[in-house]
Amino acid sequence: MRIRLDDLVASRLAEGAAVPAFTCYDFTTALAVVSAAEEVGQGVIILITPKTASMKEGLRLVAAVRALADAAVVPVAVQLDHAPNLDLILSAVAAGADSVLADASAAPFADNVAFVRHVRSATDALGVVVEAELGSIAGDEDRSLAVEASGKTDSLLVAEFVASSHAQLLATSVGNVHGSYAGVPKLDWPLISDVRAASPVPLSLHGASGLPDEDLRRAPAAGLGKINFNTELRAAIFDAVEAQLSASRATGDDMLAYERACREAVRQFTLSTLEKLAGR
Repeated sequence: MRIRLDDLVASRLAEGAAVPAFTCYDFTTALAVVSAAEEVGQGVIILITPKTASMKEGLRLVAAVRALADAAVVPVAVQLDHAPNLDLILSAVAAGADSVLADASAAPFADNVAFVRHVRSATDALGVVVEAELGSIAGDEDRSLAVEASGKTDSLLVAEFVASSHAQLLATSVGNVHGSYAGVPKLDWPLISDVRAASPVPLSLHGASGLPDEDLRRAPAAGLGKINFNTELRAAIFDAVEAQLSASRATGDDMLAYERACREAVRQFTLSTLEKLAGR
């Protein structure tokens, strides 16, 4: 069922829980995520990367995921993640994205504010929820590169940024990275507390793959209501492909067995993640 992303996150935070957001590069992955969410009766967020949306058939995937989300018996939001330009954002929204991360985090503060505010102005009448990022998160969304955390969010700028940009969710850089962590990950919990105190909108945590379970369980109480997963989900899919490929070839290129193996890997990862973020 369709739901506003900010409403979904706020409602789960009120229950002491957080909402996982899963990056899906194909329909099979999205189908497995939604099926697992329906199994336990919890809402989820499907993320589409800008690289995926920009591909020749990318907007068709957005439309297909939109149809899947609308038909689900649990709340499902569809977000265009880390979008750097308005043309792509408007195309994805027309195809079915109901939220977007308007990403100018690498730009100077004033330019970041201006871009997010421009996206809000262009999409607000369409009911689109706009997330923004303050502080640059190191790494690559689409590849598992081992990187050090950098570019932390300045808590002293949070209130002004949110008020000026009109962002409805705030992505934080608090020791998290995109991809793999170089060394032991260490979230800056005092900074998270300061950012939470300064922000009038819910916070999100990108780069959750590789974080200790205790960090994930702690996240909702710290105000982190949207938690993004990509690297670990991709790894689970690749492991399933590697394990199943020979067997599928040996049984006559059995695509259904191959699809089942991939879906089951995604299902198990989704169920595990939902449990960790349930605030138990």
